Amino acid sequence: MATTIKLKKPAPGSTEPRAPRAPVRGAGSAPRKRPTLSQAQAQRAEREARYQEQLRQRFGDKPRDDAPRKPRPTAPPPARPRQHPEPRAIEHAEVPGSMRLSKRMSELGIASRREADEWIAKGWVRVDDQVVSELGSRVVPGQRITVDAKAKFQQAQKGTVLLNKPIGYVSGQAEDGYEPAVVLVTPNNQWRDDRSGTRFLREHLRGLAPAGRLDIDSVGLLVLTQDGRIAKQLIGEDSETEKEYLVRVQTLDGQPLPDGQLALLNHGLELDGEALRPAQVEWVNDDQLRFVLKEGKKRQIRRMCEAVGLKVLGLKRVRIGKVMLGDLPVGAWRYLRGDESFV
Repeated sequence: MATTIKLKKPAPGSTEPRAPRAPVRGAGSAPRKRPTLSQAQAQRAEREARYQEQLRQRFGDKPRDDAPRKPRPTAPPPARPRQHPEPRAIEHAEVPGSMRLSKRMSELGIASRREADEWIAKGWVRVDDQVVSELGSRVVPGQRITVDAKAKFQQAQKGTVLLNKPIGYVSGQAEDGYEPAVVLVTPNNQWRDDRSGTRFLREHLRGLAPAGRLDIDSVGLLVLTQDGRIAKQLIGEDSETEKEYLVRVQTLDGQPLPDGQLALLNHGLELDGEALRPAQVEWVNDDQLRFVLKEGKKRQIRRMCEAVGLKVLGLKRVRIGKVMLGDLPVGAWRYLRGDESFV
């Protein structure tokens, strides 16, 4: 038989305690004081600054969502080769046998050292296919050195002039009232038989300098050039380029020159305490000697002749390297042809 449970209805006004409830958060604490207007603005500015800093740290210079964006391309851009930073200098200071890049270029005949430094500064020189643009960079033998087409073009524009210098002109700077030979390089003095095909330009006079000396009383072939490579070939410290002269002489005592004195002209003399390099000296006729030298000290031939009892009556340079004076008239000039070279 089912048991029935009867529930009693609580009597009105019952004082039966209720179950305890969790305290409300913040209840019982003093009410928080609202900030003033200036404090609220300062706090807002501080929060905005923190927010902007977080954006910069996360996205760098990328635009924010509310900044205008560039339209998204419809197709991805084509792939580009990876860009490698070009070195500003090549360091080989501690490597035995290393040398300055400009000196190496001069040794190889690419350019003069001054010209090489100009090209390096302009970024026109590459070493092993890498641009080198810092002066003082060093290389080691075996590295491949190439130059930009701009450098080759600039070099091709430089002129070299062959002048038959007359008596009364100095080779270099004006001195003692004598004019430099370069003043003769004018359109009117250009040889009519100049077959170089080069048209005279005033730019060819800029920086035109003598590559070797020929004193005031001497005549013959004088080279004036803008090309540092040619200057190095002719007057560099290691130059082996021959210079040939015809020298008219007479003995101081009127007697024939002894064979021993002729031998001294070939080898055995010294000037200013320094031994001269071997020369080739021989008689052409009774009063004319042929000199072939590989150096060019001041008034060298005249002083050599004085040392063995000879007086120089006339001196003419007729050849430098492979280039001959030929029929070039006294006081006239011509350009060095493209098919000519001194070495």
